[in-house]
Amino acid sequence: MGAGVIDPLIGASPTPSPASGAGVGASPAPASDTGLGASPSTASGTGVGASPSPASGAGIERYRSLNARRRLLILLMLVVTLALSMVDLLIGSSGLTVRDVAGILMEGPRGESSGSTIIWSLRLPMTLTCVFVGGSLSLAGLQIQNITNNILASPYTLGITAGSSFGAAIAVTAGLTVFGQLWLGTIIMALILALSISLLIYQLGRLRGLSPGTLILSGIIMNFFFQALQQYLQYRASPEVAQIIAGWTFGNLARSTWICVSANSALLLAGLFILSRMAWKLTALTIGEDRALSLGVNVRRLRLQVFLLSAFMVAGAVGFIGTVAFVGLVAPHCAKLVMGEDQRFLQPSATLLGASLLLSASIVAKLLSSGSMLPVGIVTSIVGVPFLFVLLMKSGR
Repeated sequence: MGAGVIDPLIGASPTPSPASGAGVGASPAPASDTGLGASPSTASGTGVGASPSPASGAGIERYRSLNARRRLLILLMLVVTLALSMVDLLIGSSGLTVRDVAGILMEGPRGESSGSTIIWSLRLPMTLTCVFVGGSLSLAGLQIQNITNNILASPYTLGITAGSSFGAAIAVTAGLTVFGQLWLGTIIMALILALSISLLIYQLGRLRGLSPGTLILSGIIMNFFFQALQQYLQYRASPEVAQIIAGWTFGNLARSTWICVSANSALLLAGLFILSRMAWKLTALTIGEDRALSLGVNVRRLRLQVFLLSAFMVAGAVGFIGTVAFVGLVAPHCAKLVMGEDQRFLQPSATLLGASLLLSASIVAKLLSSGSMLPVGIVTSIVGVPFLFVLLMKSGR
């Protein structure tokens, strides 16, 4: 194996020189389920454990079988997401059936019936917003956990979401418009704050070695600080504006529009495309910073790029519908349980699970409220708080 290690799906991966250190011997170990050298058996489930070495014919077959099961699971997740989307479209007081909804969707947005107006103007934007916002938050949370090596890290726990919400509140309070559009001013302010906090956390990590305790404590500080500033804006604003700002602290799908769908879909698809091209480097980082450096990965630049990408996706979500807690924490962990650490499969599965989680929260929110929709952020918080508590106990041990 003196030449580069060949992964059947990735291609040749860079091989460090025999003299290089950083935890690498004369040559790298054979490629494993992560497409790299020997990986730690940290995860459990379908894509987990010590993967077969492709050095032998039997090992290659087992490796291909493992990846085939992963692809099948991703397909199953896609089917579940589509099914939940249909359920979300059906729930409401209009009494539309599956046949009605299917017919309206096939008819297109130019239908003149009341059902067409309900689906195309109200329900479909909400459903697609769940898909793209949930996917964006989950994908951002996955990468933040990866580059910080912290199972408790997410856009919410690190304060990025709180900062974005405060930026949106500033735009709403000041009536900030860009090209005459309030939504554009809101998302730009949310992005500025999200980028600022991401860069601050990045610098803190460099100074303190990105220790898990430092990151979570800095996130707690960020959350309290920006919540206090947002409450001050509410206190000083008019009653109408104060009500809008207060609503931003929950994820409210009632704000969903086709502009929201377009912006978040573009951010998510761009994020998936860029991150998929970094999949090998991100997988290398999961087996340790020293090993990633020995394989030629510029870890510092990779972390900065991922932080910036995550900030864009979070700002797009929060800038339109407000704070949605814990989706970026819960969904990535669920994806790792069934996919392992290989980013080629982990990225799409985490995206689909994030979409499914927010769709499920939307369905529950509609069922729990009559006449008006319960903010979806309340539902995700109820689910996320005990999940975070379990992770805290696990990390404490």
